[in-house]
Amino acid sequence: MAEQLSYEKSGVNIATADATKREMAKSLETTDARVLNRLGAFASLFDGRFPGYEHPVLVLKTEEPGSKQKLALSHGRVESIAQDMIHHLINDIAVMGAKPLSVQDAIICGKLEKEVVKRLVDAMAKACREHGCTLTGGETSEQPGVLEAGGYVLVSSVVGVVEKSRIIDGSAIRQGDVVLAVASNGLHTNGYSLVRALMERRPEILAEKIDGQSFMDAILQPHRCYLKPLVELFDLPKPRLHGLAHITGGGIEGNLNRVLPAGLDAAIDLDKIRVLPLFSLIRRFGAVPDADMLRTFNLGVGLTAVVDPADVETVCGVFRRHGQEAYAIGCIENGNQQVRYRGQMRWV
Repeated sequence: MAEQLSYEKSGVNIATADATKREMAKSLETTDARVLNRLGAFASLFDGRFPGYEHPVLVLKTEEPGSKQKLALSHGRVESIAQDMIHHLINDIAVMGAKPLSVQDAIICGKLEKEVVKRLVDAMAKACREHGCTLTGGETSEQPGVLEAGGYVLVSSVVGVVEKSRIIDGSAIRQGDVVLAVASNGLHTNGYSLVRALMERRPEILAEKIDGQSFMDAILQPHRCYLKPLVELFDLPKPRLHGLAHITGGGIEGNLNRVLPAGLDAAIDLDKIRVLPLFSLIRRFGAVPDADMLRTFNLGVGLTAVVDPADVETVCGVFRRHGQEAYAIGCIENGNQQVRYRGQMRWV
């Protein structure tokens, strides 16, 4: 007689999944009156009224934390990678002028580890609350045979809102505007395939210290979120931000060019970029060419803001009040929607 087969024997434990979902319900409890249903419904209901907006525009984005999640989870940095994902997600809509409303997540795993999943959801919900939005639900999927036990793929999506007349899409950028750099706090969520290859080739890099931190702590620093200073700038009576770019994969050139209007270039002075020591260490240990460093990493610039010269001090002052360094690195000139580099990087 053939052995009886069950879902549990095939690798999926429904009882564990149900218990995990009950625990998740506590993490997703909210006092946000815009959320109209509780966890367990087939989808999330979110009130579509937008008091104070004349012409609200929804801003949508889906994000995943790339290969950093493998490194972070293998070192027990569960809360850190959840924060990374939410912060990256919010930054991507904030540079359009939007404020986040609701986030949905997907946790796909080879084996559902109740404690790990609960910690992920707790951390995502906390990061959302800290930035004025709500984790309204999502999907947790156990897929043995697709992923190995201990393997995870994390994904999240956000819905935000912006007043149509206050959308920031680069169309306000003018010749003579100043390009500001807003400092990152590390790699954020890009360049980890190169870093993981470097760690395999030069494992002695793990013994290095960067500003008193271990190499592992430095590379797994959670992605900085820029929403709070940006919201303060959004709410000023006169729009001060002509263009914003979140500096992720592709570096400054591959992201700032996405908001340049026709007929204009951004001229960036490389010697003005305040490179973080972590990037200099990666360059030295990996003998990474400067062109690759510029394409792969943010190099210490997490955000670029294009502003009128008269607004430079106002904008930099807002970021400083939120503990974030901002400074000029270039200007807008006539051109062909390109980012042009001038000078040489100063590696510390």
